[in-house]
Amino acid sequence: MDLALDFAPDETQEAVVRLAAEVLDGTGDDPPERVWKALAQAGLLALAVPPESGGAGLGVVETCLTLAEIGRRAVPVPALALALGVLPVARATDAAQRAALLSGVAAGDTLLTAAVREPGDPMPARPRTTAAPLVSGVKVGVPYASRAHRILVPVSVDGGTAVAIVDPADAGVTLHRTHSSTGDPEYTVRLDGVAAELLSGVTVADLYRCTLAATCATGAGALAGALDRTSAHVGSREQFGKPLATFQAVAQQVADVYVAARTTHLAALAAAWRLGTGRPADTDLSVAAYWLASQGPPAMRTCHHLHGGVGLDVSYPLHRYSALVTDLVRLIGGAEYRLGEVPCSST
Repeated sequence: MDLALDFAPDETQEAVVRLAAEVLDGTGDDPPERVWKALAQAGLLALAVPPESGGAGLGVVETCLTLAEIGRRAVPVPALALALGVLPVARATDAAQRAALLSGVAAGDTLLTAAVREPGDPMPARPRTTAAPLVSGVKVGVPYASRAHRILVPVSVDGGTAVAIVDPADAGVTLHRTHSSTGDPEYTVRLDGVAAELLSGVTVADLYRCTLAATCATGAGALAGALDRTSAHVGSREQFGKPLATFQAVAQQVADVYVAARTTHLAALAAAWRLGTGRPADTDLSVAAYWLASQGPPAMRTCHHLHGGVGLDVSYPLHRYSALVTDLVRLIGGAEYRLGEVPCSST
């Protein structure tokens, strides 16, 4: 057990945060495609891509810090693809496989995603989807499946599990668009005898860990962004000649949101640091995921409540944050499921 953990961002990671903030604030209300290209031009899509594939060769923490900044602004870009696709592939042991899959990622031209969810099970340890050797099964809630160059698919194979690499354009793949709170594209993916190779050196558990780290980081950013907007709102609106922020009940509710946002951020950062440094990360990831799933939605409801009618106006951006948190919590299975995944200890 580590007696002292220092997961404070180093100079490189602080530079990543500053750069991401600068790019995202500079793009303002630009269309998502332009924002994505701006992130690519700044090198932020290639942080985890190995140098031989045109990337920076960094890792989990740097990627998660970028995702947190994207979440802080609730920008509708395929941000999770950086972790659902790029992080696992960057860990693959086959250099040729890495090069083929990551080609175009740095420029924003290639998108990778993952199909981690199955009907009734957000992250099955033993997927019902099989590779024997053709891949067959059903995956749900797959983000950006129609735009992806390849989809990483957890499968059961030969008494164990593996991650298959599926081409969404294959004749055996059927994509059905499904609803998301943000309106971002996600799909039910039906696989009927699809030929696929297996991703070398990457386990299903590795893919799930990357998914949880990315989801928690993005959610932490979204909570922080919603808190910023709420604090600004109650500080500028007046009632009975006084700013709303000076009322004790309002201050207490803002404090509750602060605790939820700050704790989620620290839990997500600690989990990403452990995962990125090769330490055991399952407990930290489970705790961070449970905290986001259990505290994120009520914190967002408080933010809407403190905004009053403004919080329900679709022309005001707060709904983007609550929709994003809703989709992220659904991706990881919800609070009850995440609580069941937190390891128990008798000590």
